[in-house]
Order: sequence, then C-alpha cells, then structure tokens
Amino acid sequence: MKNWLIACLLLIAFSVKAQNGRENFLFDNDWKFHLGNAIDFTKDFNYGLTNIFSKAGEAGNTAFNPKFNDADWQKIQLPHDWVVELPFDKSKNFDQDAHGYKAIGANYPQNSIGWYRKTFTMAPADSGNKFYLQFDGVYRNCKVFINGHYLGSNESGYIGFELDITDYIHFREKNVIAIRVDASQYEGWFYEGAGIYRHVWLKKMNPLHIAANGVFVQTKQKDNTANISLSTKLQNEKYIPSTATIQSYIINAKGNIVQSATKHPIHLAVNELATIHQNISISSPHLWSIDDPYLYKVVSLVINNQKVIDSVVTSFGIRTITVDAQKGLFLNGKPIKIYGTCNHQDHAGVGSALPDALQYYRIKLLKEMGVNAYRTSHNPPTPELLNACDELGMLVLDENRLLGSSKEIMSQFERLIERDRNHPSVFMWSLANEEHSLQYTDVAKRIAITLLAKQKELDPSRTATYAADMGNFNKGINEVIPVRGFNYNLQGIDPYKKNNFNQPIIGTEMGSTVCTRGIYVKDTANGYVPDYDTTFPPWASTAERWWKLAAERKWFIGGFVWTGFDYRGEPTPYTWPCINSHFGIMDVCGFPKNIYYYYQSWWTNKDVLHLYPHWNWKGKEGQHITVWCNTNADEVELFLNGNSLGKKVMPRNSHLVWKVKYQPGILKAIAWKNGKILKDSVETTDAAYQIILTPDRTTIHADGKDVSVINVSVKDKKGREVPDAMNLIHFTISPNATIIGVGNGNPSSHESDKCELGKYQRSLFNGKAQLLVQSGNATGTVSIQATSNGLVDAVQEIKLQ
Repeated sequence: MKNWLIACLLLIAFSVKAQNGRENFLFDNDWKFHLGNAIDFTKDFNYGLTNIFSKAGEAGNTAFNPKFNDADWQKIQLPHDWVVELPFDKSKNFDQDAHGYKAIGANYPQNSIGWYRKTFTMAPADSGNKFYLQFDGVYRNCKVFINGHYLGSNESGYIGFELDITDYIHFREKNVIAIRVDASQYEGWFYEGAGIYRHVWLKKMNPLHIAANGVFVQTKQKDNTANISLSTKLQNEKYIPSTATIQSYIINAKGNIVQSATKHPIHLAVNELATIHQNISISSPHLWSIDDPYLYKVVSLVINNQKVIDSVVTSFGIRTITVDAQKGLFLNGKPIKIYGTCNHQDHAGVGSALPDALQYYRIKLLKEMGVNAYRTSHNPPTPELLNACDELGMLVLDENRLLGSSKEIMSQFERLIERDRNHPSVFMWSLANEEHSLQYTDVAKRIAITLLAKQKELDPSRTATYAADMGNFNKGINEVIPVRGFNYNLQGIDPYKKNNFNQPIIGTEMGSTVCTRGIYVKDTANGYVPDYDTTFPPWASTAERWWKLAAERKWFIGGFVWTGFDYRGEPTPYTWPCINSHFGIMDVCGFPKNIYYYYQSWWTNKDVLHLYPHWNWKGKEGQHITVWCNTNADEVELFLNGNSLGKKVMPRNSHLVWKVKYQPGILKAIAWKNGKILKDSVETTDAAYQIILTPDRTTIHADGKDVSVINVSVKDKKGREVPDAMNLIHFTISPNATIIGVGNGNPSSHESDKCELGKYQRSLFNGKAQLLVQSGNATGTVSIQATSNGLVDAVQEIKLQ
C-alpha cells in the first residue's frame, strides 16, 4: 500500500511537495507475553496491589513499568491467541462447554489474564508529528500503558480502537507499551480465544490530518454515470488555527486517474473537526459485483503551503443494492438470491488469531461451494476479512455485537459503521443476534430505533436487519426493523409474510444440520454424527428443507446457513469429549463434508456429481449401506462392480438415495445433464502406503506473515486416496519458515494445535489433516517433510519471494 501511495503521489501531486506525510507501520513483531492472574496480585505482577493511579507515570513494581525485566517472557508475534495453547478441561459449566472446554474464564484465574509488552524506539526527526496506536481487536477488557502511563481501555473483544500516544513518546530513549488483557468474563457463547488476536498499527501523521475513518465514499448510479459523494473529516490538532486544501482523486484498478474533485480550501480552529463534501462523476463506471469485484480508490490529499502533509487511500466499489419486499434483493439492478453462510472467526491450528492469508483461503473455499454472502456471526469482523470479500466478490451481512443504546454499546456500533461503510461487500447491517430477553419488548423496539437512527446518520446508503429467533411475531424489534430476519422458525415465515406483506424477509440463520466429516454411523461415545443431511437440533432443519422453501419464494431474499465452517465450542448435539461444533458445511480445516455438495449442486452452475459414503466397509459384506448422491444432473444410474442398481430422476433441490448391499469393489454413478455425461465413483482401497502433501500455494511472500495451507492425505499403493485413514503424521521444516498450527477436523480431538518447535504432529481424521506454514523474512526455498511409521515420506517445497 505504501509503495502504491508513493506512486500515486508522484503522479498526481505534481504541483506540490510532499512533506511529513502519513505512515502506517504494522506493529505485530517483537512482542513479549506472559500469563498473569485474575485473583492473585503477586502472580499478576502486582497489578491491583500497587497504587498506580495516585501519580501520573508512577508504575511501581508492575509489568507496565518501563524498567520491568521481561527477559523470561515468551517472545511472540501478533496476531496471538493464548487460549489455543491451553489444555482442555472437562466441566459441567455451560459457558465453558460453549467455549470448547478450554481452561479459560472466571473459573481459571491463572489462565485468564494475559500481559503483553513491546519495546521500540522513535527517531528524533519524527518529533512534531501525531502518533496513534490502532488495535484491530483485543479479547477482551484490555488496559493499555505506555512508558508507565495509563493510556486507556477497551471493553469489547471484537471492535477496534485507537489511542493517542503522542505526548508520552520518548525520542531519545526506548519506549515500552504494556497491555493487560482480561478474559475472565466471556462475551459470547462460542470459542472466543483471548489476547491481541488481530493486527496492531502505529500511525504517524501531521497534526493537521484526516481523522480516523474520516473518508466516506457514497456512490449512486444514473443511466451510465456514477455520482460519487466524498465526505472527508479533517482534524486540526495543532495549537494554532490552520488552513489547508483538500484534493481528491479517483484511481481505477490500473492505477490511472479517472476523475478528480474541485480543490476545497478550509480554515480550522484549534482542535476543530470539520467535514468537507465533494462530488465527482464517472462516465461508464466499472461496477463491483460478486463475479467481477472491481475496485476503485480515492486518494485524499491534505495540502498546506503547497506541501502534501497528509494522504489517505480508500478502496471502494461502485454498485447498487436494492431490497424489494415482493421481488427480493437486487445487485446493480439484477436479482440475486443470497446463498450465504454464517461464520465464526476461528480456524484449526491458530484459534482466533488468523493470518491474513487464511481469511482469503476461507473466502475462496466458500466461493468454490457457491456461497455469495457471509454473515459475520456474531460480531464485527477483522478488517482483513472484509478486504478479502471486497477483492474476491462476497457480499457481507455485517453484525453488531449487542443490542443496546448505552454509551459503550453505541460507541461500538459507531466504530463498526464508520470503519466498514466503504466496503462494497457490505450490503446490509445486522443490529444484533437472538436477544432473547429483549426482542419481544418495547425496550428492544426503542433501542432498535436509536440504532437505526445512528445507522442512517452514519450510512444512509444501506438498510438493516436483526437476527430474530422467533416466528410469526411482530411485536418489539420486528415492528421497526426494515428487513425482517428469520433465525430458523420456518413454519412462521409464510404466515408472517401474509401479515406483514410490505416488509422484506431474509433468512439470517438457517439449517444447522449437524454432521461429522467421514462418519456414517452415530457414535455417542466419541461424539460423532453421520455425514448425511439427516440430523439437526429441535430448533433447526435439514439443508434440503430450508433451501426448498427459500428457492421457491421470489420474495424470500435467501439465507445464511449455520455455519460455513465448524468452529470451536458449542459441541452439539453432544458434549464432552466433543470440543467443537458439527454445524459446519466444512470442518474447522475447511475440508468439505458431504452436505457441501448439496449446496454446490443448487448454488452453482458447475457440473456436480458426488457419491458417498466411501467404500471401505470390511466386515459388513452383505449388509445394506445407505448411499446418497448429490448432483444437479437430470438423472443418475448407480453401478456396483459393473452391475446396474437402477436409474433415478433427480428432483430439483433434493438428493438421491439407494440401499446397497456391500461388496468390496467400485461403486460408480453415471449422470446425464443436458446431454452431458458426468461420472463419480468410490472404491475399496488397500491400506495407506504413502503421504501426500497438497499446498494451496507453492510460492508465498517472504514477509514473515504469509501462509501456505498444506493439506495432508494418504494413498494406497495403487494411488487411491484412503478415506478412513487415521495415521499419526510427524512434520519437520527447514529454517526460514515456521509451522504455526495443525488440525484435522475431528470435533473430539484433544491433540495440540500448537506443538513445541521440532515436535509438530497430528493424526489424520478420516484421511485428512492440515498444517499451516508461515514464511520467514528471507527469500529462498523451504522444505516441509511429513513422516509416519510404515508410510512413505512426503516432501513439499515452498518458495519464498
């Protein structure tokens, strides 16, 4: 981004000289970490015991004293989730169950406080600038100190915040940031992790500058012209009144200037915050869509005395969203049905601390399945998730954490909207999710009106919904919500529509089928459910039932399946030893379950034919095996060892089933689709013989941040993948890269996601496992080796450049 900005400034600021411009430094490296203690002051580095607020900057014998010795603290880089490394602990406490049985929360004071420290220096030449620390997400209730001074705190673990550190910086000696993170209080009912699990940025800028999230881009289309309205907040933090000129340019994806706004001079008093409005028109705009996610950029310059003193680059897309109560949703004037998934934010191996590359990896997996929309359940997402959705073409239902209008909750809501409103992927806001004690009441109605008023003030271009787990009920929040959201309650949708004809309806949470990848028999001891679209909790439904309802109703905007990926916590329908959910269409690694192919059949134009289960059923010869087929073909014929078992017509939005007496060999499906022949088969395999490593990318950036996702499988001597293998695989890696986590999608696995250096390992679960390899900072080639007793090794090289 910085290089791109410099290039733009060279192109467009030909009449002015850049001086002391804005710089954003990623502040993720060289941190130190240590657990504290929520009840024992002596184990919490005397926090709470020492009087730290009697005099400014007197830190006493605490961990935020700049002279504190942190030599024995763990060296880490951000993002960091300390919970993923904690042990599992069986408990009857509901909240701990819901958080995946990790030993975190009020019952575990020794694990629920985390301290972070970072030492850095600043150049004396930078004195005179403003400096801010931007935290994209810290879970949770954190207090921030610099050089022994208390800076501020943030309650929620899901929305970012910014703190001004200018006055406390040393320019001729070291600076120390210390952060105390308190995860004793849960915020959700799912795995949340703990720590500084998103990026941190150090921002340097002129005292006369564009405010945080201070550029707002709104677009409207008329005929073949896009009218762009720019609002730029300028802040004068000098101690004298100042004048400046705002100059704005629109840049296309090739980096060319396509239009500019008239220069706007402005005079600001001391500490004044003023908004400048500019309008730009673009002829024949290139529209943003899910199939062609084209992005423009606004370059906003602040010019003072013929010098560029600040600059901000803002990505945006030109697109129109229309919601119609009778016709559904339209994107750029074309009808679009929401093929959505709800998703939490954790992934195998890393917990909630996802590297940016994993955000893109997960969105790509969803798009391959046919998903076109992502609900950020149940909290504001990390900014990089929205960047991935913007760039890859994925609509987003952006969700607020709590329903409330207190100062704290309103602040979170305002920060969410101001941060995310320029993302073209965000098509609608969600005020909250399933507020059981409130949603039926007048209190909820009044709160919703307050939130909606604030939303319209900050972003009049979008509408909002609320994820309501109630049926044909129009009291409380549903009286005022613009778009009625249904969480389940399928039986209430038609009568509600009849009674509220002019209110649009969307399925904010649908499905909740539970299944375990590669398992075909109910297993209560291990906590597994069959990998068919048959099992669901009392409030939920099969995929087929909800999707048929949605597909057949033009006015039904579509829906978000619970969930795209399995996630830690909420182990349903079982508890211990289960430690994560079964709701995902894919498991926590992103390996598809069979239900994936049901959705892919009806959500894409791809030729889909998927036959299951696997065909390794030794000991069940002559017994009936339930065989399913997901396809969007017209008809399918099934063969066992060359013998036809019958041809069946494929009902739309459904599936096919056969009962087949098991014999080893090849079970094959042949399908016909518009005259085209499709084939799929499952085959009885021999024992595993060799390990296979399959990276998502063989070349990654040598930036110390990028990640290659390497999927692990095994094949027999004939080269057939073994679908029921459970071998323990060991991993080693050459220098200049790191294994940052492993997983296998087993919802009852208590194996470590993080291992000691040189001791990484993971068992296959039904033939699959995954490791995440993060680059170092030097170019070259990294070698990853996988070994297992009795199997041929595998070696995979990854190029760093």
